[in-house]
Amino acid sequence: MTKSTKTSRSFLASQTAARDQSPAVEERIYQDIYDAIMEHRLPPRTKLTEQVLCQIYDTARHTVRKVLSRLATEGMVDLEANRGAFIASPSNTEVKDMFELRNIIEYAVLDKVGREASTRQIAGMRKMVEEERQSYLTGDRPRWIRLSAQFHLALAELTGNALLVDTLRKLVSRTTLMIAKTEAPGHNACSFDEHDTVLAALESGDIALAQEHMAHHLHLCEDRVRPNDDDHFDLRAVLGK
Repeated sequence: MTKSTKTSRSFLASQTAARDQSPAVEERIYQDIYDAIMEHRLPPRTKLTEQVLCQIYDTARHTVRKVLSRLATEGMVDLEANRGAFIASPSNTEVKDMFELRNIIEYAVLDKVGREASTRQIAGMRKMVEEERQSYLTGDRPRWIRLSAQFHLALAELTGNALLVDTLRKLVSRTTLMIAKTEAPGHNACSFDEHDTVLAALESGDIALAQEHMAHHLHLCEDRVRPNDDDHFDLRAVLGK
């Protein structure tokens, strides 16, 4: 085997290894940014500079772009032409409109789920709420927030309508990221208690009551939204640890 052949094979092997590692790195970047956003360690309007992210995670620009595109699709990040990627910062008007739309959609979700979902499926939702409760009690804030948001998507998934789920996912993401990190005592714990009341009504067959509880829950969620922060943080101080 010639030296050039060995060099070529070595290069191909390194390229293959890099490709094999890319999905893992991509998922790590996604989870790091997601958790940092939801914990408000990176507040709305923070710029996610591609070059800095590449340096933090020692990865290629195309991997970072895939993550930012995924976050944008989910409503967590806004991509602005010629300016870059910024953590989403919905205006007060947009937040109000999003919660109004969520009320309309989730009202319809409960109508369909209440008529068609099985007892076993509702029991599965109960397990999710219990996991949400335990995450909060053990201080795992990122998991608690993720499960709190996922509750609404899991209900929507019971309708079997993929388009509805995709539409709701962006609304849930954008409204959840605006909820304050620090709230009045006792308010943080409300999410799973409020979810419980919705499920209890569904289990009793009272769809109208479930819808009433959901509307009340979403109203409280909207009340927890805080004003935008003007602070900006060094990405290296928050990510990649």
